[in-house]
Amino acid sequence: MTYRLVGIKRLWSLMTLILVVAFLAGCKGSHASSSDKTEGSEMELKYAENLTLEEFPGYVAATVRNPWDTTKTLQKYILVRRDSAMPANLPAGTVVRVPVTNALVYSTVHNSLISELGSADAIGGICNSKYVNDKELKRRLASGDIVDCGVSMSPDLEKIIKLNPQVIMLSPFENNDKYAKVGELGIPIIECADYMETSALGRAEWVRFYGMLFGKSEKADSMFADTESNYLRMKAAAADAPDKPKVIIDQRYGQVWNVPGGVSTMGRLIEDAGGVNPFASYRQSGSVPLAPEKVLAEAHDADIWFVRYNQEKEKSMKELASDAPVNSQFKAFKDGNVYGCNTRYVDFYEETPFHPDRILGEMISAMHPGLLTDTVVRHYYHRMQ
Repeated sequence: MTYRLVGIKRLWSLMTLILVVAFLAGCKGSHASSSDKTEGSEMELKYAENLTLEEFPGYVAATVRNPWDTTKTLQKYILVRRDSAMPANLPAGTVVRVPVTNALVYSTVHNSLISELGSADAIGGICNSKYVNDKELKRRLASGDIVDCGVSMSPDLEKIIKLNPQVIMLSPFENNDKYAKVGELGIPIIECADYMETSALGRAEWVRFYGMLFGKSEKADSMFADTESNYLRMKAAAADAPDKPKVIIDQRYGQVWNVPGGVSTMGRLIEDAGGVNPFASYRQSGSVPLAPEKVLAEAHDADIWFVRYNQEKEKSMKELASDAPVNSQFKAFKDGNVYGCNTRYVDFYEETPFHPDRILGEMISAMHPGLLTDTVVRHYYHRMQ
């Protein structure tokens, strides 16, 4: 009898446990369904692969895919308007009150974009200030209206704590260990993974997310629509070009030459401009570091050469030849088809990531003279003398 009672008690306990687990699982599934799926409306993004935007009652969910492991999520942000009550039953994610009015921004790319959106006053702190070219941002740095928080690799934590920004905007990198001490401050980190997109329009489309962050959605959407329209028009024109010149970018820095991978924004730009990327077989979305001799071996017959540099005087062909022994051996050098961009005097890195149509037009006019019906004003690249 005793054994029978023990058995009944065990059976009852087991049945109770099963019912509890089933109940909890049902509650969890119901919550995920009602919060994440049923009520949400995905906002169309045509080109961005690492960003998803979904609109829910009371908030927008922005999901950033991990560019280095696309099966995983890098971050999920829950954007809630600053002037509204916090919605109940928010999904897991980093809550950000918008519009942001006090941001610490690491890169000049995003500083310039925020300024263009009309939210320069929302930039409370900057890292890597020596690279800032914008006159207004420089003035505000000098006056102390913007806090100089040091270099991005080792920012000044005391200044960041005193600034108390609502968000920190930075470009993520693989195996970042969550940004060391900065990640422990409890401040939402906006991981700006736009640079890891596989197309120029994919990167530019991230402006829609940044527009939401700063309450400038309408302006951001309009800006992207103009960029997309111009880009696609010129891309279509380049597709009809009779020849496809081989194109190389930049030159050796240190011991390596960083060439554009086959699925990088610059690699795609070359192709969209009606050219051939000699390094398209390297299926990477970023740059590929190669030995200069390897670059020469694979691209010695390149027809066009675009070189970005930063120095006081304009670089000459003679100086380019003296920069590295391999430089004068490329076909583009011998033919005089080298175009230089002195980034000390033009805002190439600040403007072109979110206006790729501007650089596309210049590349097409150099690679296919006379192809575009409208006149392209050379602002970034000029033939090297």
